[in-house]
Amino acid sequence: MPVRDFEESFEKFCKKKKFEINKKQFEILKSLQKFFFQKKKLINIFSKKSSKSCYYLYGKVGVGKTLILDHVFQELDLKKKRSHFNKFMIEFHNFRHKKKGVNPITAFVKDFKKKYKLLYLDEFQVTNIVDAMILGKLFEEIFDENIKVILSSNTKPNELYKDGLQRDQFLPFIKLIEKESIQKELKLNNDYRKNVDKKKQRIFYPLNEKTLFSINQLFRRLTRDMDKSEKTFITKGRKFYIHNFYKGISKFTFEELCDKNLGSEDYFNLANICHHIFIYNVPSFTELNSNQQLRFINLIDVLYDRKIKLTLSLETRLENLSSSKRHFDFFKRTISRLHEMTKVKNY
Repeated sequence: MPVRDFEESFEKFCKKKKFEINKKQFEILKSLQKFFFQKKKLINIFSKKSSKSCYYLYGKVGVGKTLILDHVFQELDLKKKRSHFNKFMIEFHNFRHKKKGVNPITAFVKDFKKKYKLLYLDEFQVTNIVDAMILGKLFEEIFDENIKVILSSNTKPNELYKDGLQRDQFLPFIKLIEKESIQKELKLNNDYRKNVDKKKQRIFYPLNEKTLFSINQLFRRLTRDMDKSEKTFITKGRKFYIHNFYKGISKFTFEELCDKNLGSEDYFNLANICHHIFIYNVPSFTELNSNQQLRFINLIDVLYDRKIKLTLSLETRLENLSSSKRHFDFFKRTISRLHEMTKVKNY
């Protein structure tokens, strides 16, 4: 594999895109260069004795972690896989259900190794007990098979799954990550996603007749001369209906997407056929609707990863949407992403 100079290529990329560059980003790039390359060759990162198995990058929302890691990932010429963490776990669970009578973790990892040498998981977070109980054994076998891993997260390893059910059983995974990974924090003061002209966002608030008229007017303009159709997805027995679909543009109420028992897999199905989604009546959140808030967080994570445009009607300004205590930290990322996803370049 030819050597890549991550700093040089990233600088060219940022200049082309007119992105601001800072010293702390280059510090991360230097450490990634060291992780992957040594003395002008691809390091034997695939030799167990020579290196750590994982590069773990964490930091606050909107500081550019994904931007850096996506760039480095594209520069690497080897068999590799990039996935949102939720999607990767969906793939594992689907594999497990199909492989009866065998050790599903071992079978999954060995199958993965046949195809890839590097796994990059964006938005690594643990929110449910099922994943929490599996990850230790899963990653132990991934590392044993010498598959290298890149993780991005808003959370340092020892704070993952904080206050989660039976967290004591999750602690061996944290110890494994701390042992096997190079951990770096990207520290920046500003959330670059919030550098948006508020007048150039597809956001309508508060919820009243005037904003309803305005968001409907935009929807009609974008779907003019398009035929309306309906779609139905069935996932593990759940039916998910799309009643307003116009060639990749669809609209929903918040209740349709987040009050029902839907999960990331349903949202990935939606992202597969849409490029612009309208969501009406997004509320503020408290402990009383924290379950709906978690679905909304997962929905936005999936749509952001797929670069889906959003138009929203909100109870109040985006910055003023309240959060339940339970999901307060995760919701910061959601708000940050919504700034970017509703930004008007052109409709």
